[in-house]
Amino acid sequence: MSKAFGKRMKELRTAKGVTLREFCQANRFDPGNYSRLERGLFAAPHKEELLAKYALALGLTRGSDEWLEFFDLAAASRGEIPTDLLSDEEVVEKLPVLFRTLRGSPVTEEQMDGLVEKIRRS
Repeated sequence: MSKAFGKRMKELRTAKGVTLREFCQANRFDPGNYSRLERGLFAAPHKEELLAKYALALGLTRGSDEWLEFFDLAAASRGEIPTDLLSDEEVVEKLPVLFRTLRGSPVTEEQMDGLVEKIRRS
């Protein structure tokens, strides 16, 4: 899963039209470590502060859907559920049902999109 996070980081950086070295130099990131993140050799950082530095450098707007997706992908790549979801008792109570449903039979992309939409509306 860590490869998905790194892939997203690379997509966002290349969309800016800069090389890895240019990007790292402009943002004072270590190119070796950043490269390892993009290639999925390093897990996504746990520290929200560091993730925010990366997100801002990649041009994400704080609080936007892309911002939230970036942080969610980081958590998922570490095998974690996002902290804000875990702090919601009602969501935590329903997670086992979601897990059982997903294990029960393959879920199509259309079904998953429908499930996401239902969750957003509730």
